[in-house]
Amino acid sequence: MQTVVIIPEPEWRQVLCRLEKLEEAEQARAVATTAKPDEVLSTKAAAEYIGLCAEALLRARRTGRITGVRLNEKDWGFRRSVLDAYPRRYHRAAA
Repeated sequence: MQTVVIIPEPEWRQVLCRLEKLEEAEQARAVATTAKPDEVLSTKAAAEYIGLCAEALLRARRTGRITGVRLNEKDWGFRRSVLDAYPRRYHRAAA
């Protein structure tokens, strides 16, 4: 025995629209996960990229405001996407 549910046409169109949006979002997420990984910049290059000195960038990493990638026992690297998000969240605009 099958259950039948009767839905008014406007409500059905809303459900179809939501389904299309969900499918588009799923496709966009699938494309984003297959994209190439972020470029990792050295501390000096990352500091120049976001306009800070290397010491300030390392201080921000130590305090947890920015995440770094350990390159070796001494050096840290920083992903470009993390650096792009950093100024919008923490960095004050120069006067």
